[in-house]
Amino acid sequence: MPLVTIDDVKDKSFDYVVCGGGTAGLTLAARLTEDPKNSVLVLEAGEANIDDMALLRPASYGSHFGRSEYSWGHQTAKQKTTGDSAHMWFRGKGLGGSSGINFLCWTKPPREDIDDFERLGNPGWNWENFEKYLKRTEGFVPPSADLREEMQLKYDTWDLGTEGPLRIAYPGTIDRAELKVHQTFINAGIPEAPKPMNGDPAGCFFAPSTYDPKTHTRSYATTAFYLPNKDRTNLNVLVSAYVNRVLPTSDQSQFVADSVEFEYKGHVYTVKAKKEVILSAGTLKTPQLLELSGIGNPNILRKLGIPSRVDLPGVGSNVQEHMIVAVSFELRDDVPFETLDLLADPAVLEKHLELHSTGTGIFTTSVTGFTFAKLGQVSKRAPEIFKATEEKIAKNADSYPPGLLEQYKISLERLKDGVGCEYITFAGMCSRPNPPVPGKRYISFYVGTNHTFSRGTIHATSKDPAADPEFDPHYLEEEVDVQVWLDMVKFARNLRNISPLKEMTTSELNPGPEVQTDEQIVGRLTAFKSSYVSDVYVAAWMKEVMSTTWHTASSCSMLPKASGGVVDPELKVYGTKKLRVVDLSIVPLHFGAHTQTAVYSIAETAADIIQGRFRA
Repeated sequence: MPLVTIDDVKDKSFDYVVCGGGTAGLTLAARLTEDPKNSVLVLEAGEANIDDMALLRPASYGSHFGRSEYSWGHQTAKQKTTGDSAHMWFRGKGLGGSSGINFLCWTKPPREDIDDFERLGNPGWNWENFEKYLKRTEGFVPPSADLREEMQLKYDTWDLGTEGPLRIAYPGTIDRAELKVHQTFINAGIPEAPKPMNGDPAGCFFAPSTYDPKTHTRSYATTAFYLPNKDRTNLNVLVSAYVNRVLPTSDQSQFVADSVEFEYKGHVYTVKAKKEVILSAGTLKTPQLLELSGIGNPNILRKLGIPSRVDLPGVGSNVQEHMIVAVSFELRDDVPFETLDLLADPAVLEKHLELHSTGTGIFTTSVTGFTFAKLGQVSKRAPEIFKATEEKIAKNADSYPPGLLEQYKISLERLKDGVGCEYITFAGMCSRPNPPVPGKRYISFYVGTNHTFSRGTIHATSKDPAADPEFDPHYLEEEVDVQVWLDMVKFARNLRNISPLKEMTTSELNPGPEVQTDEQIVGRLTAFKSSYVSDVYVAAWMKEVMSTTWHTASSCSMLPKASGGVVDPELKVYGTKKLRVVDLSIVPLHFGAHTQTAVYSIAETAADIIQGRFRA
């Protein structure tokens, strides 16, 4: 049914109560309510934001950050490794969650990265099932013959779902200059990716986006899974409902999820779940909900005055993240390339807002150019970095927390043969700290490191549900993360010396000519020791400008309990009944891709698990 009111919900019972109306929550709710016998309530803390062009208009990158109606402005603890600075962790606020404010990227992990879920103790969580369930979401629309020929789009051998509700397509406009950038990567030694949409993204390619080619607007969880199903009488969605905790039954011998406590317009209410409570609050908030419910590390709960109901120390641990910095080059004035820099002129901005309504202009573009490389393709020091990391892990093997050594063994394989080095082509200036020159245009490359070794934590700091937990990513605490990233940046800077980008650009804006040595790129920090570099670097330019990619995962890892796990392969929280987690927090070991594809697949998989249809 359309959005419900508090009177439709308070003191009522539903079969399933889903906490969080974001990407995973809406997908799961839509699938569960395909069976008219299932009644589902979704509690979303943000507003509906339906038909809001601020969300629907493509190429509006970052415009939602800092706006309380569209994003949560979470902030990390200060990081010693990045100059004692805190980092913003924005997340989508409102129906659709982060799928409503992300950069529309549709990339998929390497097959091996997903198969690693199964290797770590989760039968059936493999690439074959990942792809099968993701196809249920995908509604790929092939580009026009003209665009296909003009941009030399090579998707003939790709296998994408075409019947799903989420529109996946190439944007209405792709600048031909993107082809020259693509060729530059090829000339730099990175081949074209064989099957980037089917488990083999090694190389460079043009990726589609979550873009509806009919309306030239964003396709996201709200348009795909809520709006088409909003008239179902068994689908109930309440917005402005901030979940506080899960309440168990009175049975003190075990934790049986009974109801959910939430706040709505200053008043606290409860709602009962006859079958299950499902936490889909995301990597950042789901562990806090568990801890506020008495599930987690007893030592942490005791300090907060929360009675411990389930001893589960893995809650809020094993947190993993993707990180980026950007390198920018100034374009020659005579090079045709319509970049986002043009929108700095108010008159041009107004023009392109009008053009969007006709299906043309900059607001019909998207981020399409991607490169995923092996460390050995971008760094001559790859064998040296691998050897030093392998030796360090062997030396410290007995000191790692439960389950981490098994993850590190896989991470070593990825360091040698995986494609964890990502380069994203961005038509415009997006780097720091040097500002753009007015009237100039730029080409930038986001340099993203995806297979990181550092591990963070997320823990509640108060009994107050409205108080953010402490987000501590422990950025760059493992030296390998610094060294890999350093050489990735060097590779990106060298692209300007390779044709045809060489003929397109005039100078480097960021990091800039004053940053040349390794020390200037990453700084020095004597607190760390390195077996392969005399000085340890963690922070000058990279420290100053680094950012997250907002892909935080693994705070409620799907691992054996003895290995620090929080949920089992059926996504049930250990030591509880009628309680599951369905969001990115369950990923046991992070993967090399943007995360929305995985979230949709996890939710589709969960729907079958819950209804007894999943086959490992």
